[in-house]
Amino acid sequence: MTLTAKVLWAMVLGIIVGLVINLTGLNAPESFTDEYVVGGLFYIIGTLFITALKMLVVPLVFFSLISGVFGIGDISKLGKVGAKSFALYMMTTAMAIAMAIGLAALIIPLFNTSKAQSASFVGKEAPPLSDVLINIIPSNVVEAFASGNMLQIIFFSILLGISLLMVGKKAKGIAEGVEVMNEAMMNMVNIVMSVAPYAVFALLAKAVAELGFDLLAQLAVYVVVIISALMLHLFGTLMLILKLFSKLSPKIFLSKIRDAQIFAFSTASSNATIPVTLRSVTKRMGVDNSVASFTVPFGATINMDGTAIMQGVATVFIANVYGIELGLSGYLTVILMSVLASIGTAGVPGVGLIMLSMVFVQVGLPVEGIGLILGVDRLLDMIRTSVNVTGDAVVTCIVAKSEDEIELETFLNKDAGIVEELEIDEKDEAALAEVVHKV
Repeated sequence: MTLTAKVLWAMVLGIIVGLVINLTGLNAPESFTDEYVVGGLFYIIGTLFITALKMLVVPLVFFSLISGVFGIGDISKLGKVGAKSFALYMMTTAMAIAMAIGLAALIIPLFNTSKAQSASFVGKEAPPLSDVLINIIPSNVVEAFASGNMLQIIFFSILLGISLLMVGKKAKGIAEGVEVMNEAMMNMVNIVMSVAPYAVFALLAKAVAELGFDLLAQLAVYVVVIISALMLHLFGTLMLILKLFSKLSPKIFLSKIRDAQIFAFSTASSNATIPVTLRSVTKRMGVDNSVASFTVPFGATINMDGTAIMQGVATVFIANVYGIELGLSGYLTVILMSVLASIGTAGVPGVGLIMLSMVFVQVGLPVEGIGLILGVDRLLDMIRTSVNVTGDAVVTCIVAKSEDEIELETFLNKDAGIVEELEIDEKDEAALAEVVHKV
């Protein structure tokens, strides 16, 4: 079986095992299964995998971006790629939340939604947009790399790449070295992905075992509307934009982005999925690294399509719970706030709930209402992260096609970039060993 097939089977088995554990009561507090299987084995395996992916993010983005700047060669072209990416990300975010509010406003009022439980939520303080813009430039590069501040890493990597480009021929050796390191990082992605089926099984089994059906039943309308809006945006809006702006086949695109979607669903982290997304768009779809190395990390930082949809539906849901009429001006404020907040809260932990609390305050909804939807947020976070990652890949393909930086032969080849098993070329290994021995 291919890696994708193995991961899909692991995903199904994980959901089944999680449901069995939950429905049979094996996950009772302080039970053996709860402490040593769900909270022990599954937690350890899943956390190790997510940590391994996060380990790759900073060096992969660093080497890939510098390599990408070398590949573009023209600094003005880099500016065009950045401007196109930013405009498309903002446009898809605005479309996502507008569609979500419209769908939620049509469906949710049809049901008598009542406050199902008493819950509280303490909103984290979000940094002002001015601070975020100022902090794009790192005062300490080492600290930026150590903390994984993606905007600062992207800025420094691009600046370093441009500076090396200006050096000229003397930087040829460094350029070749960076290219080798970029290829090595991709191989590390393959190594980590080889254990993905076991990690996906553990992550999903743990999530489903802890969630169960009870909580979902209480918030069924909210959950169904959000999932419907996410699927409509993924298979409708994003695929229409892809076809309209790039003329590429949505069917082929969806078949090749599946790996990244599965990993995004399992980890609920766009940043942790960056290595897999980069691999999918470059190796599977043929996008040149000069474009992908910028658009993918940039998108993982500011693209909030899935989160915007959650905000739109949650706003309508909580307003309905508390009997507050927002009106057209209120909904327009929500759309504007969500688009701005997707930039202003970039890179902040718990970004979805932070953005939601900001929106609630702006339109006069009680922030504690977020506590009502906290229980199901983990499951919905997994789905909306998959939508975010898909949006990153869509914009990457559109920008690459507009810049003629995509190999259509690779995109159309259904087997391109498939990893069936890890292979090491024995001749290359022996040659490298001989060189090392001589040194």
